[in-house]
Amino acid sequence: MTIDFGIVLGFKAALLQGLLMTLKLTLVCVLLGCVLGFVVSLARGSRNWLVRGVSRGYVEFFRGTPVIVQLFWIFFCLPLVLGVELSNFTSAVIALTLYMGAITSETFRASLKSVGREQLDACIALGLPRWTQITSVILPQAVIRAVPTLLSNCVSLFKESALVSAVGMADLMFIGQNISNNTARPIEVLTIVAVIYFVIAFPLTRAVSHVERRVLAKLAA
Repeated sequence: MTIDFGIVLGFKAALLQGLLMTLKLTLVCVLLGCVLGFVVSLARGSRNWLVRGVSRGYVEFFRGTPVIVQLFWIFFCLPLVLGVELSNFTSAVIALTLYMGAITSETFRASLKSVGREQLDACIALGLPRWTQITSVILPQAVIRAVPTLLSNCVSLFKESALVSAVGMADLMFIGQNISNNTARPIEVLTIVAVIYFVIAFPLTRAVSHVERRVLAKLAA
């Protein structure tokens, strides 16, 4: 069998369209998942045992089950439960956002714990409202500490997003599979798809290491 990667050039527009969909999905789920994760991290520290229990159950469930199973349940089962139609994009956003929220909640929870108790005591001594304490004092410090791990979570989500091809969403992986099937050239097409994922994920991974060093240096100063 002759390997010819030039055949992929004829499908570069389709692959680019799939890549843009993958990036769009990842960005939406990262933003929503980070917001959800921060809220859940606050709930994990609540004085209310029910709030703590529910938030902990959510985190343990979505961290302890395969993302593909979560995606399939939301795509196939949730519409039956709710009695509404969900598009594959909506299902993918829900599934990946819930997953991202679960893993980032632990990141935020660890970073919140790392903020010194004296910071909160100072807020109380100044008579600052609870919301001001969180948004103006605690959150900025927690975010700085959480940035390296959050970036790592984003890279993981970008790679996990390939699973949405299983529900027919036209992301990079789905487009690549279709081209591979239609051309009977799986080696060339799927190799290029893998290279595209690597070209995007590898620099981000290196950036995580760089940011982590910068953050640690700043905290040590």
